[in-house]
Amino acid sequence: MDTRIADLNGHPFFIRSWGSSDLPPLLMLHGFPEYGGCWRDLAPHLSDHFRCIAPDQRGYGQSWAPAEISSYTLSKLVSDMAALIDQIGAPVTVLGHDWGASVAYGLAMFRPELVDRLIIANGVHPVPFQRAMAAGGAQSKASQYINKLRAPNAASFLSADNFARLEQFFRHGMGLDWLSDARMDDYRAEWARPGRLDAMLNWYRASPLVVAEPGVPCTDLPELPVDRLQVRCPHLLLWGPQDKALLPESTLGLEAFAPNLTRVRIDDTDHWLHHQKPQQIANAIINWVREG
Repeated sequence: MDTRIADLNGHPFFIRSWGSSDLPPLLMLHGFPEYGGCWRDLAPHLSDHFRCIAPDQRGYGQSWAPAEISSYTLSKLVSDMAALIDQIGAPVTVLGHDWGASVAYGLAMFRPELVDRLIIANGVHPVPFQRAMAAGGAQSKASQYINKLRAPNAASFLSADNFARLEQFFRHGMGLDWLSDARMDDYRAEWARPGRLDAMLNWYRASPLVVAEPGVPCTDLPELPVDRLQVRCPHLLLWGPQDKALLPESTLGLEAFAPNLTRVRIDDTDHWLHHQKPQQIANAIINWVREG
C-alpha cells in the first residue's frame, strides 16, 4: 500500500493506493463510520486488475475537516472527488459503499464524463431511498438512527467512554467477526482526531433526505429532479441481504434510474460485505468488468 497527500481544490486529502499505476484506476469511496483504510480487505484482491485509490473523504481520517455543516453538502463532496479524478485522469471506475455510495452516485449523475463504470456495495440511489424512508414502513423504522446522528450532541454522546456507543452502533445487528480488537483500535484512533467525529456526522446533518416516523408517511417531500438523477454508465449493485440499516426496498425501482444495471447478491453478508467476503466481491467486480 502507498500513501500520499493530495491537494484537492486547495485542501489536503489523505490517499491510500494499491496496485501498479499502469493499471486502470478504481476510486474506492468509504462510508460512515469508516475511512479510506477500510478497503484494505478488498483492495489486495483487486490490485492485480486495478490501481485501487482510496481517499479519506472530507471530514474523515487524515483529510481536511471543516467545521461547518454547510461544508458537507453533496455538491461539495462530489467536487472533492471530481478534483481527484482530474488528477488521476478521467474516466475512472468508481466503487462506493454507504455514504461513499452517495458521492459515487453524485459523480455518475452530475459528472458523467468522469465515470465509465459505477459499482455500489450496499449503498442507495437518492430517489428509491427517499421514497422508502418517507413511506413510514420498514425502511423508515430502520432509518430512525439518522435523526439521532443529526443531533447537536451526537459527537459527545458517541465518543464517551472511548467511543463505546459508536462501537456499539458499528456492531449493531451485523456480523463483525472481521472486526478484531486491533482493528477497532485503528478506528478509534481515526475517530479521535480533533474535530473528526462532528465532521463525520455533518454528512448526515447536511443531507436533505427526510426520515418519516414509522407509520406516519411523509407526503410533502420536495420535488426530486428525476431527469437529472440518471446513471447512464454501466452500473453494478453488490448487495449483502442481511443488512439491517439498508433494506431491499431502498433499491426498488433503481432500474428506472440506471437502465444498464446488474444486481449481484452476496449471500451471508450484511452492510459490511466488503470486509466479510472480499474475495467473492472482487470476483464479482472482475467478472462484471470482463463481461462488459
